[in-house]
Amino acid sequence: MKRRMVYALVIAAFLSTLFLPSYAGAQAKVITLKFATFVTPMHWVSISMENWCKEVEKRTNGRVKVTMFHAGTLAPAPQIYDAVTKGIADIGYASISYTQGRFPVTEVIGLPLGYKSALVATRMSNEYNKKFKPKEFEAVKVMWLTAHGPGILHTTKKPVSKLEELQGMKIRSTGTSSRVAAALGASPVGMPMSEAYDALSRGIVEGILCPPEALKSWKLGETVKYSTEDYGAGYSDCLYIIMNKDKWNALPDDLKQIIDAANAEWIERDGKGWDDSDKDGREFALARGNKFIPLSKEENDRWATKVAPLLAEYVKNTNAKGLPGDEVLKFCQDYLKAHTK
Repeated sequence: MKRRMVYALVIAAFLSTLFLPSYAGAQAKVITLKFATFVTPMHWVSISMENWCKEVEKRTNGRVKVTMFHAGTLAPAPQIYDAVTKGIADIGYASISYTQGRFPVTEVIGLPLGYKSALVATRMSNEYNKKFKPKEFEAVKVMWLTAHGPGILHTTKKPVSKLEELQGMKIRSTGTSSRVAAALGASPVGMPMSEAYDALSRGIVEGILCPPEALKSWKLGETVKYSTEDYGAGYSDCLYIIMNKDKWNALPDDLKQIIDAANAEWIERDGKGWDDSDKDGREFALARGNKFIPLSKEENDRWATKVAPLLAEYVKNTNAKGLPGDEVLKFCQDYLKAHTK
């Protein structure tokens, strides 16, 4: 009897070892993903994205690990979308303003709609994406969209409180903001944000259109002295976080659910992060003695009227391509009206 028990235990032990290699192999398998961004490592956006990577790894118990490649080291900003579709990067973060015409419908978010809050703009961007599911993103998995706070005017030497004072001034701008600058009567000068500090400090440009957060995060508060609160012409910029579609489809369903849950949380974090960074930028500039110039309601309305043709132009161009420009614009305007205090 004892001999039979010994044999049984030996056989059981032997059989159990047959399953160890496959189990260990399953446990050891880790999905590694490369995340490309154009933002510098110290910018709050990069820090937020690094936290997203850590959160995904934590929630998946280490089954998914994401490595960030900052400051365009894996792909420059205008090429990040293509880098993701081609598998050079698995995940990418970039702005649609760097590739004008590539995302014709989503460019609605960058229009001067009179933004006052990044959180509202970010929530609106994701509701827009959920409702319209634009075909321009069908080649990728859209993780989430985000939008910065209101882009307003900042100048180096000349305070601007009226439209007439802006006429002919050289203003750094890019994408939709360059059209905003032109509509307001300024002379737009295109360049990457990474070159703006030098251009402002050397007088190559006399001002810049951007959200207040850049006064601190890009140190522009050291070069500009005045900020004009032209919220009537306030624009934003849509930034996307996307994933290679094949990589996404290959993920097990449980991992997809975990990542989607994290993405939903980061919509809120990003929106609040942009608003908080705008406050930080304002405080940074004020501490240096910079001045913020509020516009009267009448003057603010004048600025809004000047940029209104850009909205009509958007509808005309998108509708001509068979795209729902009028419907999309109305959705955004109605959303902002309902959610802006």
